[in-house]
Amino acid sequence: MGLYGALRPLLFRASADTAHDMAVRLGRVGQVAGPLVRALHPLRLGAEERARLSSRVLGLDFRVPIGTAAGLDKNAEIVPLVEQIGCGFCEVGSVSAEPRPGNPKPRAFRLPTDRALVNRLGLGNEGAAAIARRIGGMRRPPGFPIGINVVKTHDPAIIGAEGLDDFACAARTMLPHADFLVLNVSCPNTAEGKTFEDPASLAELLDRVMAERAALRSGVPVLVKLSPPAPLDAEGAFDTSALDELMDLALERGVAGFVATNTASDRAGLSTPTARLEAIGHGGLSGAPIRARALAMTRHMRRRLEGRAAIVGVGGIDTPEAAYERICAGADLVELYTGLVYAGPGLVGEAARTIVRGLDRDGHGSVADAVGSCA
Repeated sequence: MGLYGALRPLLFRASADTAHDMAVRLGRVGQVAGPLVRALHPLRLGAEERARLSSRVLGLDFRVPIGTAAGLDKNAEIVPLVEQIGCGFCEVGSVSAEPRPGNPKPRAFRLPTDRALVNRLGLGNEGAAAIARRIGGMRRPPGFPIGINVVKTHDPAIIGAEGLDDFACAARTMLPHADFLVLNVSCPNTAEGKTFEDPASLAELLDRVMAERAALRSGVPVLVKLSPPAPLDAEGAFDTSALDELMDLALERGVAGFVATNTASDRAGLSTPTARLEAIGHGGLSGAPIRARALAMTRHMRRRLEGRAAIVGVGGIDTPEAAYERICAGADLVELYTGLVYAGPGLVGEAARTIVRGLDRDGHGSVADAVGSCA
């Protein structure tokens, strides 16, 4: 896409780790020249088109239903840049109570033939206290909601009640700075590889987080980020029973929405040679290979939730058409990450214009009217 398409071969000569670090560093510098960034990535939308793209979700106003996913800006360093390239919101993090360096490099890998990434970043971040200070001191873009994704500190020794305390500490520290808070319950960062998606563990965690929220007298909406389903069967379906149990449990405790989905631990449906995958090793798979699963999960969630909670769609949204498809499947908002790696920041504007064209084609007055229209 434009300038990025010309630069991508050069960027891809560097490792995925190096390219990401370089992008964040350049972004920190470049965001001080907001008018230039906007000129390079214009939305090219009229007032009527902008009005049709705006929506109210989670009690918040979103100018555009397109944002960036957690993992892109772990330490909230490039929030202004994300707004400047045309996004309507961002989700920063994951943020843990304690700072962590992340796993040793290499820890991120591109699979170009599959338009995918594998990462085992290890939840590296500067810690809740430092990131809270940064967000608290920044000049926040007006009308630009900031979601904060929180997680248990990546330390296998922090388990049981201590793990709950740690997760609750991250939530307590970040709630005053978040427009919405996302609980990353689907990342295995304990010695036994378990996640908080175990129903009993999730119930305990939500009870703690909601108690912290009440103690702060905070009205910030809380969302839960869930794993993708197992690979779909021949009919494109999956067993929804575990997902249904988690959604019901979360709704009972006042959760306002869900982020669907996190990365996948399997390697289903890849064309990348097996030898290359074995050399890479473990890590979460993101990008085009999980699109169908995330789409099917979004559709099911929309049908079951019936508007009782918001859905943020993420996973395999690497084309403008995929963004509109996810909205029609039931996502109130969509997030990009791996798609930006392959398509560049111009994907945001292209997706916004494609959504408007889709609204025209399908007879929808606004993006809110399109949400779930194909669920």
